[in-house]
Amino acid sequence: MPRVPRPAVVAAAVLALGTLAAAPAAGDGPAVTAPRVAAHFDLARGQSPENIALAPDGSAVLTLSNARQVVDVNCHGRTRLLATLPAVANPHTPVVGAAVVLGIARAQDGTLFVNYATGTAATGIWRIPAHGGKPRQIAQLPPAGFPNGLALDERRGVLYAADSVLGTVWRVPRAGGEPTAWATGAALEPRNPRPAAKVGANGLRLHRGAVWVSNTNAGTLLRVPVRENGSAGAIETRATRLYAIDDFGFTERHRDTVLAAMTGGSEVELVRPDGTHHVVLTAADGLSNPTSVAVRGRTVYVTSAAYFTQRDPNLLLARVQQRDRG
Repeated sequence: MPRVPRPAVVAAAVLALGTLAAAPAAGDGPAVTAPRVAAHFDLARGQSPENIALAPDGSAVLTLSNARQVVDVNCHGRTRLLATLPAVANPHTPVVGAAVVLGIARAQDGTLFVNYATGTAATGIWRIPAHGGKPRQIAQLPPAGFPNGLALDERRGVLYAADSVLGTVWRVPRAGGEPTAWATGAALEPRNPRPAAKVGANGLRLHRGAVWVSNTNAGTLLRVPVRENGSAGAIETRATRLYAIDDFGFTERHRDTVLAAMTGGSEVELVRPDGTHHVVLTAADGLSNPTSVAVRGRTVYVTSAAYFTQRDPNLLLARVQQRDRG
């Protein structure tokens, strides 16, 4: 198939976001060790792994953006197709042009939810039954937008979706229905004047009573508290100078330490609660434009979509070990 530009961070390599924050002293923060590529994918078949949801058995459920597929990769690296999003006639998706499947969230019962960006009425959140099956659209999002990161709050029964073009965090009932613009503002908006490079709110995670969002153009990691009534609190900037940040994951449930995919430089950075950050994984470890990170216990999962390098899209696993409690 023809090459499709990187759906979540087009032209990130040309964004001038400045130098990185000072790296913490050696020994600070978790150590990330023993990286290995667990599964390889095929660019010629559109298999660019974009986002991750983890299953209780340790397998990783991935979206393959350009192939419009959702697959399960088990602990031995074997891949099983779960679903394919329906083809769209004449897609005109912002940023990329082609129809792409992006963020993914998994419910405890195994139900999957994905963001599908098409530039048509098919744009929105789609539900896939547990163990695979026919996807069904449960919420329509603006065709002019680019729904990217996705998270599920099972306690409140809602989904949150980051829109990279419209600079919005959408909130949608888990059962589906009308979306609400839950959080908006300059901190979430794209900041690049070039239309093809406008990628604001990108990765999204629910963590410790807040929705966390990365802004690719701005190079920031943001925290949006969820108030008791479910509304959005004031947007907080928790880290800056994160060059071409994509999606991210937290190293522990009760701490705010983040591992972030830096797609433009083919790196993963560790971001501490005080906002300082440093590189812990690089292209030498097997990264090829990483797009998302997830952590389960001491295992780190990183997808590499190879949108810029055009080499070796893969799923990389590593170990994370706490070295301090600061």
